[in-house]
Amino acid sequence: MSVMAIVIIRTTIIFTSLLLCMRIMGKRQLGELELSELVVSVLAADLASLPLQDVGIPLINGLTAILTLFCLELILSGLTLRFGRLRSALFGKPCFLMENGKINQREMVKNRFSADELLEELRCRGVTDLTEVEYAVLETDGTLNVILTPSARPVTAGQLHLPESDSGYPYVLISDGRIMSDNLRKLGKEDKWLRHECRSRGVNDPGEVFLMTATPSGTIYFAPGEEKK
Repeated sequence: MSVMAIVIIRTTIIFTSLLLCMRIMGKRQLGELELSELVVSVLAADLASLPLQDVGIPLINGLTAILTLFCLELILSGLTLRFGRLRSALFGKPCFLMENGKINQREMVKNRFSADELLEELRCRGVTDLTEVEYAVLETDGTLNVILTPSARPVTAGQLHLPESDSGYPYVLISDGRIMSDNLRKLGKEDKWLRHECRSRGVNDPGEVFLMTATPSGTIYFAPGEEKK
């Protein structure tokens, strides 16, 4: 077997193994990286590259190391979920960079968070006026959550004593020209209705629709496809 074929086979095996491991770890790990998860990701990437760079290294060596890392991460996640003190010791606790509208300079220094970084994070969340911030919480994964003062929070229908209506979950009926039959059935509609809605918007073929969504209350979003140049 040629070296090229060996590299292709090894790459496929390692890619599949990493994909399965990340899937087993769950969506929480995919959405955020805490300290142990960052370490696992860095080490796994390095270990996965070794058998690909040197075909003389047995593939099982790299796979064993990768699987061991992910097993350790799963065990550690289970322990930190059960024992709160262990989690606090390893990952720390959320801290208030702003509390009751005041900047906590001690926590800022402790977390090596500069004033410019704080202002940047607030701007990313649409906040430009510090007087509108009641709490700014730095989470253990490094994200900053902002809680506005009552006067700066968006007004809800309940506060205005207005009737609240729920339009329902928007189902994707057409995505890039493909009809989502399962979603159409969940919405209680038929293909005939879908094509009628398309024609009423000037499109005869659903395959020419880029995106179409609809809610149980009847709200429809329709985006016809653009001509490809």
